[in-house]
Amino acid sequence: MVTRENNHMAVFAQSVSIGDSVRLPIVGLGTWAVRGRSGQKVIRRALDVGYRHLDTARVYRNEEDVGRAVRDSGIAREDVFITTKLPPDRAGRVPETLSASLAALDTEYVDLWLIHWPPDGAASPETWRALVAARREGRARAIGVSNYSIAQIDELIETTGEVPAVNQVKWSPSLHDPDRLAAHRERDIVLEGYSPFKSTSLRHPTLVEIANAHDVTPAQVVVRWHIQHGIVVIPKTAQLDRLQTNGEVGRFELDAAEMARTDGMSGR
Repeated sequence: MVTRENNHMAVFAQSVSIGDSVRLPIVGLGTWAVRGRSGQKVIRRALDVGYRHLDTARVYRNEEDVGRAVRDSGIAREDVFITTKLPPDRAGRVPETLSASLAALDTEYVDLWLIHWPPDGAASPETWRALVAARREGRARAIGVSNYSIAQIDELIETTGEVPAVNQVKWSPSLHDPDRLAAHRERDIVLEGYSPFKSTSLRHPTLVEIANAHDVTPAQVVVRWHIQHGIVVIPKTAQLDRLQTNGEVGRFELDAAEMARTDGMSGR
């Protein structure tokens, strides 16, 4: 269930349950290619305007920057949701890799730890069991996968009995697949979408027309569309002005016809 608030910037406070009292903010900041002092500035600004969900990965080489920005923000660690990811080529060294991530982030735990890609293109139940162990040890509050197919997820479930809390995949109106979304929900897995703007043209006439009707930007329509579907969205931006506009999508709502038109951009 998605929590809702009325304040137009309170979209950052909306969240979805991923089990065991863990709630995942529905809008997060993707931090790929956000690093160094300029990256820390972007992350700090995001936290200042209300973001409480930061998405990083070991391969982004910016975990130290994320950790420093959180520490310097003065916001309590427990009030910031941090996701990082295990590189598939480290599938044989899971505990050591998590230790390196925790040290870089300067934290005793991550809120969500994902297998970044299926190792060697396979589901890899052995790797998944190692993530389950990390969760049991309290070093990851929740665990999941990224870029997995439903068949690969089912293999993990059938082999280990443990359901991933999240599957993070590339998602946008142009990639919308209602059957795939339904398959995740049938398994009680939260779908989390990355690259929402890169995989859909913000000049698409449907987005432009809907945006004009609400006096917002096409990018805001895309974010709002994710939220109304209950899909966690993690737009990446290094532009300070766009950080705030992503949080202002609480001031408008797409009606059923606008949602259907946006869904239809995928041609499915």
